[in-house]
Amino acid sequence: MKIHRALAAGVLLAMSVSAQAATIEMDVNGLVCAFCAQGIEKKLRSFASTEDVAVSLEQRLVAVAVKPGQDIGDEALRTALTDAGYTVKAIRRADESIDSVRARLKAAKP
Repeated sequence: MKIHRALAAGVLLAMSVSAQAATIEMDVNGLVCAFCAQGIEKKLRSFASTEDVAVSLEQRLVAVAVKPGQDIGDEALRTALTDAGYTVKAIRRADESIDSVRARLKAAKP
């Protein structure tokens, strides 16, 4: 009986970890220069759960890759960017890798 409970707990844990998004994308207003991008990257990299950050001035998009099994709450992200003087219009979570996001952003450049 203990083995069945342990297996069930393991399956539930695996499901909850796999349900975590690999990347968090935010539509952000107020991005105008490379200095803005650097400041945002530095701020978001200060979160322990952050694995990588990509910022697109042209698309007004900020993407954060989170470490496996971890997350950063919407309110913490919104507060970090709002306190830095930016307006967060939307936050989305996706299973898309940060490299895939970068490729998509590069392809969308005029």
